[in-house]
Amino acid sequence: MPSIVKPVAKHPSLPANKLGLTVRDYEGSMSTLCAGCGHDSITAAITRAFWELSVEPHMIAKLSGIGCSSKTPTYFVSGAHGFNSAHGRMPAIASGANAANRNLVYIGVSGDGDSLSIGLGQLSHAIRRNLNMLYVIENNGVYGLTKGQFSASADVGSKPKKGDPNQMSPIDPVTLAMSLGVTFAARAFSGDKEQLVPLLKAGLSHPGFALIDVISPCVTFNDHEGSTKSYLYSRQRLFHATEVDFVPEEDEIVATITPAGETPVRMHDGGTVRFTSTPEGYDPQSREKVYTYLQECQQRGVVPTGLLFRDPETRDMHVMNNSPEESLFNLPYEKLCPGSDALEKLQRNYR
Repeated sequence: MPSIVKPVAKHPSLPANKLGLTVRDYEGSMSTLCAGCGHDSITAAITRAFWELSVEPHMIAKLSGIGCSSKTPTYFVSGAHGFNSAHGRMPAIASGANAANRNLVYIGVSGDGDSLSIGLGQLSHAIRRNLNMLYVIENNGVYGLTKGQFSASADVGSKPKKGDPNQMSPIDPVTLAMSLGVTFAARAFSGDKEQLVPLLKAGLSHPGFALIDVISPCVTFNDHEGSTKSYLYSRQRLFHATEVDFVPEEDEIVATITPAGETPVRMHDGGTVRFTSTPEGYDPQSREKVYTYLQECQQRGVVPTGLLFRDPETRDMHVMNNSPEESLFNLPYEKLCPGSDALEKLQRNYR
């Protein structure tokens, strides 16, 4: 139980979404993470994204593995379904749940250790299946829950609080995902909520596997001079590769974006979005160009953020496997288990 109980009172002036819910309705338990942890900033952004999308809390399934990052689902949308799985095994649980009930909105929260070490094979196959879910990696370069050892995402030369600098090459989750055929890839910084919220909304709305790698400094073990995942290091080197906003599916809005400066466009909700052209030659739908661009950035020691890649022709796991439109958990037992005669007939086709 948390040592501090979150108050249930709501300010009467809080705005409501399309469901009549306030952002407080999408909160969870009080965080027990270290004060200032980047993961808590990600929690606030996820809470905001679900509220702005007006997703019904009971239609959300949140999953995690083991680590500081895997505590995050406890801290948002208390009315959602949740499952805290074994270390690195969250993608398998998400695959099974999604296969049984495709109607839920799935979000998995993992860490660089949970995803890039023990869970690397699990993550790879979730990408390969194009499992319809948002997969958030809270990336701090260390194992915070076990006192700060380097993780697989630690950069060469990154210094720990004590001991020798890291000598092993890092695994970049975005570059890895691109090589495996991911259909949505983005990167963000936990301290940049203005960019992170629309990226989360876009990932939640993507019909397939959406990976967002979020640099999230560990204030206890990896926020010192010499760390390449600290707040100071990240703020000094991050730059926006694209200007990001999210527009929900509505009737088409047509506008011409000027090649220089900003073009204001009025949205369906009455707000205004200011569009600016991305750098010349950047194509977020070209896997080869994006992959090359990420490698060039990595060699220069810079971290591009924003929507880095999206495949508009994505086919998720259910499309590839010709799943029925009706979720499996709703089908009667007779259809799920038609008997030995039906099994024998099916097996004849494979003999």
